Amino acid sequence: MKMLRLFVYFFLMISGNTMYSQSNKVAQEVRVQSKKLEKAVDTKDESAQADSYYNIGETFFNDGNFRKSEDYYTKAKNIYEKLNDKQNIEKVSRKLAQSQEKQNKIKPAISNYSRAAEVSPPKSRMLNTNDVTRLSPNSSESKEEAIQSNIRLSEKENDKGELAASYSQMADVNIQQNNIPEAEANLSSAYKISQKEAPQQALEINQKLTDLYVDNKKFDKAIEAKKKILKEDFVKENSRKQIQQIRELADIYIKKNDPQEAIDLLKKSYAIALEKGHTLEAQKSVEKLDSLYLVSENTDASVNLYRDFLGKLPQLLSKDKSLVDEKILEDTEQRITQLEKEKELKDELIRKKNVFNYGLIAALVILTGLMIFIFRTLKKVQVKNKKIALQSLRREMNPHFIFNSLNSVNHFIAMNNELEANQYLTKFSKLMRGVMENSTEDFIPFQQELDLLQNYLTLEKTRFSDKFDYEIDVDESLNTHSLKVPGMLIQPFLENAVWHGLRYRSTKGFLTLRFEKENQYLKIKIEDNGIGIEESKKQKTEHQKARKGRGMKNTLERIALLNDLYHQDIHCNITDKKNTEGVLVEIKYKLTDK
Repeated sequence: MKMLRLFVYFFLMISGNTMYSQSNKVAQEVRVQSKKLEKAVDTKDESAQADSYYNIGETFFNDGNFRKSEDYYTKAKNIYEKLNDKQNIEKVSRKLAQSQEKQNKIKPAISNYSRAAEVSPPKSRMLNTNDVTRLSPNSSESKEEAIQSNIRLSEKENDKGELAASYSQMADVNIQQNNIPEAEANLSSAYKISQKEAPQQALEINQKLTDLYVDNKKFDKAIEAKKKILKEDFVKENSRKQIQQIRELADIYIKKNDPQEAIDLLKKSYAIALEKGHTLEAQKSVEKLDSLYLVSENTDASVNLYRDFLGKLPQLLSKDKSLVDEKILEDTEQRITQLEKEKELKDELIRKKNVFNYGLIAALVILTGLMIFIFRTLKKVQVKNKKIALQSLRREMNPHFIFNSLNSVNHFIAMNNELEANQYLTKFSKLMRGVMENSTEDFIPFQQELDLLQNYLTLEKTRFSDKFDYEIDVDESLNTHSLKVPGMLIQPFLENAVWHGLRYRSTKGFLTLRFEKENQYLKIKIEDNGIGIEESKKQKTEHQKARKGRGMKNTLERIALLNDLYHQDIHCNITDKKNTEGVLVEIKYKLTDK
């Protein structure tokens, strides 16, 4: 007999039906949601992914598989939290808490009810807060008050499921208070509310009610309650649930010590299982019958039962659609797991790619910043060098002028003309002081420049009184006090006019310096009637030709630096005059008050 049982168990194990089987409806719904999940993963629609996980969790929850519902609710909640979708966070947190409560996981259930309360609108916040109070280690009075509050809220919102759950929870408090009649009344109310709209909930409440009756030795009431649910359409239309309820009824008869009635009920459940093709349910019925036969020492009946079961097992397995459903469900869940792994792998690859890209971008930004810094530093160094060069050029005076001025002083002294020597030295020192004072500035007031040029020409006139006269003409529209001009830019041209043109004339010459305003430009003309550029070159001695002059070169370098640093657009043109002797110098640049 023992070997026969072992053979049956072994046969069931290799048939793959050692665990509970899911209904076809559950397998189909999970399969539908898995396809939606796959599409959501492909399109990277995280909200749709969370919705699919939530719907799968609902399917398992409604079928009473709270462990799996918890897994899928958790996956949905994680995504909703990431998206900060408060409405769905509240919904899934509450369902997750209910699923955990069904498994007696009180601490995580409290945590999820609290999270639901955090994100709930005022309308539903109290419902979740009351559930936190109900599950927390508070007094029975506090728990009862919280449940009563939820009952009122559920009645107001006409939420039958929540209302039935609240009555069932109130019954738990009644049982703790040992108030059995009140607990019975609340469970009866809960069953009445749920029997039409929530079959699974109705089954759970009915089981809780029959357990209450059995615990209090009220077997007849327990039998009556179980027979009542067997008459419900949602049980009669579901052969598996019908078998399970018949077996539950048989257990009550066993506890009532009425084994014969229990045997009759188990035979009935066994027959229905064979007819409908429910292998696992048939096995459970056979096991319970066998245990009753063993108690009554009816070995023959037990042997015949197992032989009958073993003989019908192949046909039973072939009819059992739950095996196919179980396989479909298993494959579907494996596909979901594979999708999750593929998504994790893709996310990891994207993360690594992003890290590389961000690193590359950061390197480029740093490199670009470094290049900009180097460029700006070089630019600043260049500008600084140019300003230093400009300052150095400003401080240079033509050695001819200085040495010739000193020679002139020496000449006046040699001729015992102390008055002329003193006057010349006074003017010379005044000019030098003016040049030194303005040597630190690239632009000086126009009036100061006029004074310096006037002083310079006066000195030259003193030295070459018989060689030239001069005139300085300033446009009246020019504001000589606010206008700024480059310091000592004109002096070298005047010096060239005197030293290389006018002093070689046989008769007295004339030098004109004009300042004119032309639109936004200052136009400067330096005109002399000396011997001209070409004639001056011819008259140079070999010594003069060998020596490289710095005056004009200095000035042209200054013009180039001023154009570069200050965008002055200074133009300088030096030409021999046509049809007459002399040189014309024209300088033009933008007016500035800076």
